[in-house]
Amino acid sequence: MTRSTDEALARAAVLALIAQAELTPKPGLADTRDLRARATGTDLLALRWSAKALAPGFAAMAAAARRPGEPSRALREELGAIGRCAEWTMARAGGGAATGPLHHGALWVMGLLVAAAALRPGAGPGEVTATAKRIADHPDRGAPRRPSPGSQVSVTYGAPGVRGEARAAFPHVRRALDALSRARTAGATESQARLDALLTVMSTLQDTGPLYRAGPPGLRRVKEGAHTVLEAGGAATPEGAAALAALDADLRELGIAPRGSAVLLAGALFLDGLAVEGLPVHGLPAPAGHGLARAAPPLG
Repeated sequence: MTRSTDEALARAAVLALIAQAELTPKPGLADTRDLRARATGTDLLALRWSAKALAPGFAAMAAAARRPGEPSRALREELGAIGRCAEWTMARAGGGAATGPLHHGALWVMGLLVAAAALRPGAGPGEVTATAKRIADHPDRGAPRRPSPGSQVSVTYGAPGVRGEARAAFPHVRRALDALSRARTAGATESQARLDALLTVMSTLQDTGPLYRAGPPGLRRVKEGAHTVLEAGGAATPEGAAALAALDADLRELGIAPRGSAVLLAGALFLDGLAVEGLPVHGLPAPAGHGLARAAPPLG
């Protein structure tokens, strides 16, 4: 692997984050319906810019992973240090608090997957997520000691959060990939397939965002609403689309945003892009049928 491959992996990760951010209509989450997403408290334009600001950090993570060639504790700590620098850069690019939910979840999930993909060139999603788990299993002595809202919720309610997802080899990322494949095979459009993948994650994930905002009743509302949409046939059917609109209105009114589910969808889109592209062999852009290249403006 080379520097150009590191940059290709970083670009794929950023495009996946932006594709997730711009997917519409996402229940309770910012999307292209409102560039200034007052209903969700998140600025979509800031999310785009902050995602782009992560490209150098992701490339550095890929390069760091190539050096030892194994998921060591030293690698885990180097990735943590790079991530903390990238978080600061992202906050400066995206307006600080407006992109706060993206800082920890997106950097953790995408950084691990980028590093794992660099460690295992040409590997399939299962091997990449298993390698990410091996990295995440190591402690990071440089991590801040102050608890985050997500970690506090995890302690209170026993929810694993994105760190638990990583240490379980990202089961919801793999479920999202399966949902993408099923929906595409059934004839759904790419946007409909991605919405079904997001809803699949929402229907079972112990998402710390809804738990923090509204406790177990709020999380139950997210899960049951997502399950209702899928039972109605998903985003590709009139019944499913109507159920999706009702869920979106409900979550927006309550201020519940399942951001953890969205970040894991981005991880699935990243791995899906690697499979389609043959990365890290061939690089970007993505083919029109999968729309990653269309989903985001150029990164320059």
